[in-house]
Amino acid sequence: MIEAKSFAITCPLPLFDHPRIKLAHGGGGRLMQRLINDVFMAAFDNTTLREGHDGAVLELPNGRPVITTDSYVVRPLFFPGGDIGALAVNGTVNDLAMCGARPLYLSVSFILEEGLETETLWRVVQSMRVAANAAGMEIVTGDTKVVERGHGDGIYINTTGVGVIENEIRIKPQCIRKGDVIIVSGDIGRHGMAVMGAREGLAFTTLIESDCAPLWKAVSAMLSARIDVHCLRDATRGGLCAVLNELAQAAGLQFDVVERDIPVAASVRGACEVLGLDVLQVACEGRFVAIVPKSDEEQAIEIMKAHNDAAVVIGRVTDGEAGLVTLQTAIGGRRILDMPAGELLPRIC
Repeated sequence: MIEAKSFAITCPLPLFDHPRIKLAHGGGGRLMQRLINDVFMAAFDNTTLREGHDGAVLELPNGRPVITTDSYVVRPLFFPGGDIGALAVNGTVNDLAMCGARPLYLSVSFILEEGLETETLWRVVQSMRVAANAAGMEIVTGDTKVVERGHGDGIYINTTGVGVIENEIRIKPQCIRKGDVIIVSGDIGRHGMAVMGAREGLAFTTLIESDCAPLWKAVSAMLSARIDVHCLRDATRGGLCAVLNELAQAAGLQFDVVERDIPVAASVRGACEVLGLDVLQVACEGRFVAIVPKSDEEQAIEIMKAHNDAAVVIGRVTDGEAGLVTLQTAIGGRRILDMPAGELLPRIC
């Protein structure tokens, strides 16, 4: 069993009888209790939270426990296809899934900016509730702080996720082998471009929605089919380019990928061209790279396509230069695909 701090509000907040009242410093314990009951408990209610204890005692099934933590900052808070609440839950679910772990429990801490409307907080909390329910996770503990106006982008969210690996498979870069195939689970670049469009007020010809989504069901299906998954990695910060470089370096092998085989929606490709962005470096929040033996290629693709039609093999692992990633370009040449030098789009995950 694992003990964790229970949900607590450590900065006094006002009553919010009207949904548009804004958060501010001040108030007392009675007011804090109303916020706990009327916002967080109302959204995340479960047996563990209802105990009102100073720790959440978690029951873990047999297997190897996995824990991950992350922080989420995005501007704007709401964007086509998602919001910071869904992003925080799905991002944590996906980190667990990339380890081959079934997501179980979630801890959530909020950093709220003074002046935030409780209506906005309620929308975010409801989005988190829906995402957690869809992933089969319980939000069992958390905390809240309020910072002065101008010291935050409305809401920052920190999460800690707990899951369990229920099989003996080892999923890590060091398991990648020469001859493995590199598969991407769907078209790339949607999340970054959706956030950019919402942030800058860009009117794309076709609405671009974020790919923000949980990935555990696709991973679980692959594991249940006994596919020998060597490595998984979700393509978030730095996009597909960063993932390929990270894994090649960790595995000490060369990755050779084909540009024409990398799935990109026409709307995303067009937007990147207009803005001068490299779509291979644009973040995703619902796509992952799977590296499996050549013998499992067909079955892996069949399973992944059941969750996203655009899943496809984009390259191979070779024993060339350790850590090198090469890209066969659309015109037939070949170039080195370097690790991104910086953030194209700050605060999008």
